[in-house]
Amino acid sequence: MKKNIKIALTVILFSSCLIFTNSCGVVQQTQQMTNLINCDFRIVNVQNLNLASVNIQNVQSLKNLNLTDVARIMVAVAGSSFPLTFTLNIEGKNPNTTSAGMNKLNWILFIDNIQMTTGSLNNRFTIPPSNGTAIIPIQVSVDLKRVLQGKSLDAITNFAFNLAGIGNRPTRITAKIQPTIMIGQTPLTYPGYISINTNFSGLK
Repeated sequence: MKKNIKIALTVILFSSCLIFTNSCGVVQQTQQMTNLINCDFRIVNVQNLNLASVNIQNVQSLKNLNLTDVARIMVAVAGSSFPLTFTLNIEGKNPNTTSAGMNKLNWILFIDNIQMTTGSLNNRFTIPPSNGTAIIPIQVSVDLKRVLQGKSLDAITNFAFNLAGIGNRPTRITAKIQPTIMIGQTPLTYPGYISINTNFSGLK
C-alpha cells in the first residue's frame, strides 16, 4: 500500500515539474518533497504536560501537588471541561544527500489507541541531509471530559496522571502525520497519513 502511494506521489511530483516553471525555487521545493518520501519519523518525548493549567510532568498523583494546584484541578473536574495540554516532539531523519522539507503538517493523536484530537501545524520545517535530524514540536490540547465521555471523574483524572510519567517513554502515544509542501504557489499534500510511534518509520 505504501509502495503504491509512493509511486503515485512520485508521478504527481513529476507532473508538477512539467506544469510549473523551471525556476530554481520550484526545482528545490520539488526535490525537498521527493526527499521527504524517504525520511523516517518517530515520537521522541512529551514535554510540558499540564492538566487544567497545572504542570503534572512526572507527577504521579494529587498527593504530590500543593494545595493551590489541587484546588485548581478540583475546580476543573467540577467544570464543563478538563483540559490536558502538552508538547509532542516528533523527530524526522533524512537519509538523502540534500535537504527535505515541508510547509504544513496535519496530525492525528492517539493515546492507548483512542483518537484524542487532530490538528495542523502551519510552520516550515527543513530536515538536514546525510541522516540529519530535526525536531517537530506539536502543541496538543485535549478536553478529557469530551474524549473520555461516559467515564467516571476518577477514571478521567487517573487517565491524566497515568500519563504524567511517560515523558521520555511515550509508548502509549502514537500519531499519524500528513505533510504538505508548496510547489510554486500550489500546496502538494502527501496522499494519506503516515503512522508513527517511538521507533523510526517512514513514508516508504
